[in-house]
Amino acid sequence: MEASIAMPEIRTQECRALASSALCGTLGRAPRSAARCGSRKACLQIRAAVMQSTPLPMRSNELKNSTPVEEMKKLRLISAIKTPYLPDGRFDLEAYDSLVRTQVDHGVEGLIVGGTTGEGHLMNWDEHIMLIARTVNCFGDKIKVIGNTGSNSTREAIHATEQGFAAGMHAALHINPYYGKTSMDGLLLHFKSVLAMGPTVIYNVPGRTGQDIPPSVIEKIASSPNFLGVKECMGNERVKHYTEQGIAVWSGNDDQCHDSRWDFGARGVISVVSNLVPKLMHELMFSGKNQELNEKLMPLINWLFVEPNPIGLNTALSQLGLIRPVFRLPYAPLNVEKRQEFVKIVEGIGRDNFPGCTEVRLLKDDDFLLVERY
Repeated sequence: MEASIAMPEIRTQECRALASSALCGTLGRAPRSAARCGSRKACLQIRAAVMQSTPLPMRSNELKNSTPVEEMKKLRLISAIKTPYLPDGRFDLEAYDSLVRTQVDHGVEGLIVGGTTGEGHLMNWDEHIMLIARTVNCFGDKIKVIGNTGSNSTREAIHATEQGFAAGMHAALHINPYYGKTSMDGLLLHFKSVLAMGPTVIYNVPGRTGQDIPPSVIEKIASSPNFLGVKECMGNERVKHYTEQGIAVWSGNDDQCHDSRWDFGARGVISVVSNLVPKLMHELMFSGKNQELNEKLMPLINWLFVEPNPIGLNTALSQLGLIRPVFRLPYAPLNVEKRQEFVKIVEGIGRDNFPGCTEVRLLKDDDFLLVERY
């Protein structure tokens, strides 16, 4: 049967059923009901219509926003950027641009856009890709844009990653399928599907996904030319395991990143606290071992994660006057006692180490707007 056979018009429900039937997959003999939909030839034509060719990655060789994989591996400080909101729950792009400029001005080298911290899981894909595209368009020549286009659906992950790279992002961040967990073979197939499209960081955070990505999986995909490395949240022994094999790894834990960088060989950190103290985090990643600074930041880091991220960060940025105190539910601000703690933490570290120029505010409960429809 020639591949050039044209797709016929499928006129009846019965013919549609035949088109998807396994009976039509058998060349050489037509289904008994073939005569009802015209002829054996028609049925074979329908079979040709539903055959799928091997998909090709939707990618481009345009070099405007591309960065060699080895250059991306040199990044030391990457911030998981916060997404701020207007009172109706839409993106506050002015506040977002200001947050990004602060990161650029203080030497942050890369951004995770639409990650957990950026609440990508509360966005539809139109919002998600729009924010990646805007970040690239406005700041892509100053900072590397890594779009979180991962999903627990391989189909969605492929589609979002194609769109993200088409919009110009420099790399993708991919998590393992969460909730509906898969097998180790399934993980390999999932990652192989998305690695085909461009430079990729694999994100291992079992506390959120419910499943560890074991070294055996990472080691099998590390030979891909688009594999950048791992954002690893399983501790410094895992970091050491990878670095000893020449696999690039970024700490995903702010409280461990100093030791990860200077004692265990991590390239750097993908950080949340750098949204609040980018200058100090730059010093921590670039200026050599500094236990004194690391210990100075621990009260802030511990406070930031007293509730699941990004609750603490959203609260802190609101208190600093850098964003409107608007939360997309199900997130809600930290209570007033914790907000009082933050005021003292800022005083202890020094207000000049935090972005913005207003005094840190306590804020009343009524000052926060919680949006359930957006």
